[in-house]
Amino acid sequence: MSHKRIPKRKAAIAVGSVAALGAAALLLPNANASQTGGAGDATPKTFRANDVPTLASQLSSQLGGAYAGAYYDAGKKQMVVNMVGSDSNVADAITKAGAIPHQVRNSTAALKAAAKTLRAKATMPGTAWVVDPRTNEIKVSADSTVSGSHWDSLQSTVKSLGSGVATVKRSGGSFKTLVSGGDAIFAQANGGGVRCSLGFNVTASDGSPAFLTAGHCGVAAKQWSDSQNGQPVATVDKATFPGNDFSLVKYDDPGTQAPSEVNAGNGQTVQITKAADAVVGQQVFRMGSTTGLHNGTVTGLDATVNFQSETNPGGTDTVTGLIQTDVCAEAGDSGGSLFTQDGSAVGLTSGGSGDCKSGGETFFQPVTAALQATGATLGAGGGAGAGDQSGAGAGDQSGAGAGDQSGAGAGDQSGAGAGDQSGAGAGDQSGAGAGDQSGAGAGDQSGAGDQSGAGDQSGAGDQSGQSMGNGASDGSALTSGN
Repeated sequence: MSHKRIPKRKAAIAVGSVAALGAAALLLPNANASQTGGAGDATPKTFRANDVPTLASQLSSQLGGAYAGAYYDAGKKQMVVNMVGSDSNVADAITKAGAIPHQVRNSTAALKAAAKTLRAKATMPGTAWVVDPRTNEIKVSADSTVSGSHWDSLQSTVKSLGSGVATVKRSGGSFKTLVSGGDAIFAQANGGGVRCSLGFNVTASDGSPAFLTAGHCGVAAKQWSDSQNGQPVATVDKATFPGNDFSLVKYDDPGTQAPSEVNAGNGQTVQITKAADAVVGQQVFRMGSTTGLHNGTVTGLDATVNFQSETNPGGTDTVTGLIQTDVCAEAGDSGGSLFTQDGSAVGLTSGGSGDCKSGGETFFQPVTAALQATGATLGAGGGAGAGDQSGAGAGDQSGAGAGDQSGAGAGDQSGAGAGDQSGAGAGDQSGAGAGDQSGAGAGDQSGAGDQSGAGDQSGAGDQSGQSMGNGASDGSALTSGN
């Protein structure tokens, strides 16, 4: 079949983001350290981050209630496994696996029970929580909108969990969904312009070319274009929001070329060969059409975030099962790619707080879950292994079962700021808060180039249509940042 120019450009869009901030940061030394040491060697092995989920799952099954989560020490490239109690047999099993045993107080069961309590008593707009295996506690966050009786209730709930189980802190700004991530994609909805970003190109279960983006984007609009005022080139096949936050969007032209790669800027392209579960402590990279390339660390798994609902006044939109990171993001970055240096697709940008000037925390929909739910595959068969890669449940790694957190008001999640993320004008998204994003008209979106810093993006067609080459050129001159 013929290959239309627009679909070709669109394919590139889905892959990555426009201007990259510090693409050079992507090429780090010793990215893929090999394992060392024998199975019975007391010396800790050297692991790759992607090796951790499988071993964590195996140890969880082997150790039962003594297993309390695991995380990755990126500096030493070692795996740390939490254990409850002082049973030497448990410690020996962890050591023989090449990991480092770490005795902790809270069991997985205790953390799961605490998560249930939070879900029942702290599901209010502006709150979030995630199990941090590095501290063996639940980290609860409250944004600037949580005040008065809500703040008092949150504090009392955390205190009721007991000493050393959970901590609560303020998070800068407010939790909001963030639209865009890879190259910009556009739609019309509710009388205004909607802007999101493409995450990863995939092959749908029927063999047709498609891409993944945020679920709230797919809920906001059915048809998507690769230019601000262009004709639609892709149609939503499945959108899941609330509960999860992913959409499968099929290209209208079955002959569309949809390479499995992310343009990292500076002339660099990262081939995406597989999907992988995130690991606490792992370094990750995020591409966004607003802020470009930023890197950071995975700080938690199975996170629950409670957004102020934009479709139900006074309501709460809860999103669960998310990856928490310290990578910054801004409005217009939703739907975009979270990936690793070795070419593993990890997540789709969902929402968060803060910005890329002062920092913040950002949450991502796991790609493995999106692939499993849609039946799509990633890369040269790489997506097919999504189930295996995700076999080490996030709950195993973080200490809290995803099921506990995921149950939090899934129904309410559906409204979570779909308008905010997708409705923002490109120009407004770059610096504006959620409110500004949603109010921006289609005309405002034309400033996409300003958002990402790529001059080429400023033209609606160029934003989405360039095969990332133009954005890469501009991005290469920028320095990386977190």
